[in-house]
Amino acid sequence: MTTTDELKSRPLPPGHFGLPLIGETIQFFRDPDFAKKRHQKYGSIFKTKLFGRPTVMISGADANRFVFTHENQYFTSTWPPSTKILLGPTSLAVQGGSDHLKRRKILSQAFQPRELAGYLTAMAEIAQGYLHKWERLGTFTWYPELRNLTFDIACKLLVGVDSASETLMGKWFEEWCQGLFSIALPLPWTKFGRALHCRKQLLNQIEQIIRQRQQSSDPGQDALGLLLQARDEQGNRLSLEELKDQILLLLFAGHETLTSALASTCLLLAQHPDSLATVRAEQQQLNRQSPWTMEDLKQMTYLEQVLKEVMRLIPPVGGGVRECLGREFAKLEMKLFTALLVRDYQWELLPEQNLDMVAVPTPHPRDGLRVKFSRR
Repeated sequence: MTTTDELKSRPLPPGHFGLPLIGETIQFFRDPDFAKKRHQKYGSIFKTKLFGRPTVMISGADANRFVFTHENQYFTSTWPPSTKILLGPTSLAVQGGSDHLKRRKILSQAFQPRELAGYLTAMAEIAQGYLHKWERLGTFTWYPELRNLTFDIACKLLVGVDSASETLMGKWFEEWCQGLFSIALPLPWTKFGRALHCRKQLLNQIEQIIRQRQQSSDPGQDALGLLLQARDEQGNRLSLEELKDQILLLLFAGHETLTSALASTCLLLAQHPDSLATVRAEQQQLNRQSPWTMEDLKQMTYLEQVLKEVMRLIPPVGGGVRECLGREFAKLEMKLFTALLVRDYQWELLPEQNLDMVAVPTPHPRDGLRVKFSRR
């Protein structure tokens, strides 16, 4: 059995811890090839310091397999201090072990096949509204628009709020997101300090929505309505405080990573016109008009392959036991949106823009993906 002293005496991987306290955090934010450059210099494993904490980065198929299959054995999954604080102490993302698995089972009840099928109509209506808006705009920056789209869909289907991106809730949420991966200095002028304030506002708003539902005879058929009725194996329901944290997490998960995936899809399809043409040919062959059913979407096999390749090339998140809880929700939204997009619209990337991917909080084009957009 290895003792603590023996572990401490073992050499660390090559690398550089950087500046006191912040380490190499600034370089990590600024350089999209931060990890790639250091892997080229040091090999498949190197050390650094990010968000004030010593960090080891590993790469390669064997490393991924080790990470995804050995959580809670050799290590536990965790987040930077800023993220853990802003997500909340009872959030599924910061729970571990058996508590994480129990809560995951409860939350997964909102993403079963029958529930997903019920979300399809609202998803399509919101997406069509944005497509019409973009047609009117003609030229615009796509990434922030996609953020608004996914936030509106998440808020409608998770908590029943319409056009949330146009409300104070949308403003608070954006500022909260900006502080998730920052230095945890709770000062009013820092990103983290502003995000803390916005978290309080968001939780107050979510609590009002929850209490209104609890007082209603109909809890609703969105995710919140399902979670208000959901019980674990012992018959226990989520407390108000835990429900607030979990809803905030679901809004983040159903927005941030999905926006990244949609932006990557739009970018890569524009850069690979042959694949785009084949996706369109499949749509013409199916000859179906929306509203689509789940069965219609299942027939879009080439589109599904394209979306899988997008996720392989530019993955927005990792896998393992913490694989995205709303993965099927995200896949459904991606497929529906892309099918509507390619069927009726065309777009081209505007020149003189930086398309390098910024890694934090999830991958997205540095200049926001500026496009010219029109109906076909």
